[in-house]
Amino acid sequence: MIPAEVLRFVVVGAINTGTYYGLYLLFHQWLPYLVAHVLAFAISMVGSFFLNTYWTYRTRPTWRKFLLFPISNATNFIVTTAGIYLLVELAGMNSRYAPLVASVGAIPITFVVMRRILKERVGPAT
Repeated sequence: MIPAEVLRFVVVGAINTGTYYGLYLLFHQWLPYLVAHVLAFAISMVGSFFLNTYWTYRTRPTWRKFLLFPISNATNFIVTTAGIYLLVELAGMNSRYAPLVASVGAIPITFVVMRRILKERVGPAT
């Protein structure tokens, strides 16, 4: 059986991916695909922080967690940015669909790093 926390992470990930992709498509109408990707990623990350804090990991948001949260997305950002570039430039994939394909590879790593940041321990470990 899949733990509830993992299921909540998947749901939040789907919501975040939809938000990101909608923003990406909107920005990509006027901006190059990589610029659209960066802007959409940054904006959707804020929503992801609050959904994951309150719902996925059921913890209190703090400024420290908010400032550390981009670290959890750094791996996701690097993998998806490189993936989008490789898919568009080398594989010839349409830049409208490349972000969806590229985002799949970073999901497990993002979960682990995000969990460590958002469920930080206070005091000594027991």
